[in-house]
Amino acid sequence: MRRRITAVLVGGLVLGSLGSASAFVVSDPLTTARNAVTAVLKSQIVETLIEQQNRLRRMARRLSAHTNLDKYSLPDPPKWRTHGSDDFQFSQAYNDALIFGDAEGTAYLGISRSVAPASEALSRLSPRAREAVIAQLATLNLTDATVIAGTHQSGQLRLSGRKHELQAIEALEAHVVDPSHEQSATAVLDKISGAVLIGTRQKQARVQLLTGIVEQLLIESKRARDTETVALNMQLNRLRAAADWGEGGGSMLTGASHHLRTWRQP
Repeated sequence: MRRRITAVLVGGLVLGSLGSASAFVVSDPLTTARNAVTAVLKSQIVETLIEQQNRLRRMARRLSAHTNLDKYSLPDPPKWRTHGSDDFQFSQAYNDALIFGDAEGTAYLGISRSVAPASEALSRLSPRAREAVIAQLATLNLTDATVIAGTHQSGQLRLSGRKHELQAIEALEAHVVDPSHEQSATAVLDKISGAVLIGTRQKQARVQLLTGIVEQLLIESKRARDTETVALNMQLNRLRAAADWGEGGGSMLTGASHHLRTWRQP
């Protein structure tokens, strides 16, 4: 009996000591300060992330959220026109060449006056006359080559613009005015790349057309030079003849400068 009472007392003392020990609070100032700093840093990081998210959303907001993008598209853009009509029955082949191109120049040669064979005639001419005729024939050949190349180039540009370039521009226009908010920045960059590509193709076409114009101007310059050369040669022949005649030959040029200065168009 005494042993049982002693065990109960000992157990009660042990439980009482454990209960009193749990009531003590352990405090570490360094740990508390570290936890406080960590909490402040985490709060600042969260606020920064929220601000970044809001800014990215504002940056990603499309113009379609504020206005209708359809106003940037043309309602009825001009189409590529084609040549050809019943009123032009004698030049229908050349009209087709302007629409589709003609690399061989068959259509142009079909409506142009041909040059008679010149080999036999050249062999009977004097060297100076042969040189003059060859220069004129060369001008005709250069003109034919330039016109054939320009016709084919114009037809190819028209064909490409009508069949491919126009569809590409219309597709790009549809993507640009698309008001969808699901398109990413990569999609916008793809649109810009497509616009740059189409613009580059158009610049190349403009350069080709400018090259054709330059070629035409070169032919006109050669033709004008040939004309001036003929006139100058005639004048030089007159001066040479006047010098051969001596002082009496000067009467050929007497008053020429006065007539040139006072001449007026009738």
